[in-house]
Amino acid sequence: MIKSISRTISEFAVDLSYTDLPSEAVEAAKRFLYDSIGCALGGSLTKDVNILRNIYKKLKGSKEATVIGFGDKLPAVNVALVNSLMIRALDFNDVYWKEDPSHPSDLIPAALAAGELANASMKDVITAIVLAYEFEQRLCEFAVPGIRERKWHHATLTQFVSPVVAGKLLGLTVDQMINAIGISGSHNYTIGAPTAGKLTMMKNTVDPMAVQSGVLAALMAKKGFTGTEAVFEGKEGFMDCFFGWDVKNEAVKPVTMQGRDISEDWKWNVEMLLDNLGNKFKILNCSMKAFPTEALTHTHITAALKVASRNNITYDQVDSVKVTTIARACDILFDPQKYHPESRETADHSLPYCIAAAIVNHQITTQSFSEEKLKDPRILEVINKIKGEASMEFEKMFPAKQPSKVTIKTKDGLEFSEYVEYPKGDPREPMTIEDLENKFNSLSDGLLSKRRQREVRNMIFKCEKKTAREFMENFIL
Repeated sequence: MIKSISRTISEFAVDLSYTDLPSEAVEAAKRFLYDSIGCALGGSLTKDVNILRNIYKKLKGSKEATVIGFGDKLPAVNVALVNSLMIRALDFNDVYWKEDPSHPSDLIPAALAAGELANASMKDVITAIVLAYEFEQRLCEFAVPGIRERKWHHATLTQFVSPVVAGKLLGLTVDQMINAIGISGSHNYTIGAPTAGKLTMMKNTVDPMAVQSGVLAALMAKKGFTGTEAVFEGKEGFMDCFFGWDVKNEAVKPVTMQGRDISEDWKWNVEMLLDNLGNKFKILNCSMKAFPTEALTHTHITAALKVASRNNITYDQVDSVKVTTIARACDILFDPQKYHPESRETADHSLPYCIAAAIVNHQITTQSFSEEKLKDPRILEVINKIKGEASMEFEKMFPAKQPSKVTIKTKDGLEFSEYVEYPKGDPREPMTIEDLENKFNSLSDGLLSKRRQREVRNMIFKCEKKTAREFMENFIL
């Protein structure tokens, strides 16, 4: 590696301009911005968002950026965290899942907050959003197998991207951007515990925290603070610490487990991270969510809804439900804690709960995870009848496909099945503008009038004519 990974990323980020973006990438950025603002408005009502907002309101500080919906003017670093959590809180924002999962829209608040601070144009914000998706998604294919297979959370990836997003708006030079990546990338490694077992508010908060740290790192770098350039490939850098990286030979160090060399199964796909930058933007490959649940639940929910609705199956007819899925879905979504969810955070990551709610109500919405629904005796009756089955055939198909087969056996001995490969919102089965509009309106009902919902939609899709500050004025309720 003649040039460092951070320098290659920084040079591309600094050089990229709005005029370099194809129209489809700009349109995609606007669609994700529209989707994310809707998620934020819905998330503004959650307890975790309001706890965090009230902490920062009490701390006060410079009036640099705007909290979505509430209109508070607070330091950009703090606003980035609050707005990112707001987008993430309902687990309804976008998803990209290859070797690792991620939610690139968690990074949009870094662009908006830094954009307001710098009084940047929305053209520059859109450019930064495209960069966010580009490198977040590329990092999801950098480690093979993904870092999640080693029990780390994808916020570990976000720490490298957030300083690039904020730094682009703050006008960092290449060397300053390298420093920002080195600052943020030295201290934001996140364990997988927030998404394992019984989930808490930290499930949705760790990635926004990595977003916040990136904004701070960009501000530090702009003032002359330095960071490690070889934070990826250097001695005791990211690649060395996670897989063991031989800096001299540019290869994974030999690793023995139970007497077998397993290093041959591990690699760092540097080409995937750095090659062909600017040829086809990754934002075009990111998925949206049709359900406010963990990404691996979506094909299964779709299949369950099809089985139940097409065959008019009611919850009291169900004898058993078998969900055939990939091994990691069984590990993440069927562990014992998921059969007794006591919080929204655990329930929307519980496939038994999601399937039971889908069968009972023939739909999944944000209200499916209310305190009332968590205690619904009909859902509790069905949930223990649901079992997961890992399929090696399905495992081989993932992540190119996300296969699911749901089989419901009724008490009279009949069996009904549905097989699904792509969830709604996947680029191969994209959400239409009508789907997006319905989602936005359902999340903002009670906060925005019907007329205001239409005005906001139209404004977002013409936002390149505004500054970041003018744009954010539209989301003060």
